[in-house]
Amino acid sequence: MTDGNTGWEAYPDDAGATGSGRSAKMLGGGLAVALFAMIGAAGGWLLAGEDGASPGLPAAESDVSSSAAPSGVPSPTARTTAPTARTSGPARATGLTVPPVVGTDFEQARDELRDLRLSWRLVFGTESGRDVRRTVPPVGSPVQRGTTVALYVAGPAPSLSAPDLVGDDCADAAEDLVEEGLYPRYPTGRTGTVTAQSPEAGSTVHWNDEVALTCGEEPDEPSAEAPPTP
Repeated sequence: MTDGNTGWEAYPDDAGATGSGRSAKMLGGGLAVALFAMIGAAGGWLLAGEDGASPGLPAAESDVSSSAAPSGVPSPTARTTAPTARTSGPARATGLTVPPVVGTDFEQARDELRDLRLSWRLVFGTESGRDVRRTVPPVGSPVQRGTTVALYVAGPAPSLSAPDLVGDDCADAAEDLVEEGLYPRYPTGRTGTVTAQSPEAGSTVHWNDEVALTCGEEPDEPSAEAPPTP
């Protein structure tokens, strides 16, 4: 009879154990441990697959492919705000401002605006006096060349006499009217010579009144005919 050890392998308890028997027995034990480890890992993966799915989500949504972004990296979101429209830059500053004309005579204030190459508009009031009460834009406001500044005058528009413009060049006559505080109107055009005006020269008018200038070619004077021979 034998004790089942047919390979004549020595056990660790045997006093006469040899190296080959010990190595074989240790190898067999190592394979068993590795096998149990693989079975345990497989069982743990199966349990994780059953319990790790997010509750309330369909299986298709909880099955993440290997190409999905790693956790902790935010997914790109759609742009919700429109790009800011590019606006033009601010107008180039000239250093020009509305001069301090409040309190001065309106005619002096007009001349000062003209010297600065600014336009003007006179707005007369109902009180007394020729002084400027306020301006629009206000005094000190930055402006560009050619800007129209309104001068608000305390009293009504003063009266004056209409100048005589008949025979003058139409463009020159218009400049003279503006200098006098009047405004030209052109019923027949702006070129040629002033052949008539309304109101007539010497008539009483007021600042800001219009004067109609009829411009064109001057009529030829009739030539003197020789007296008939007897």
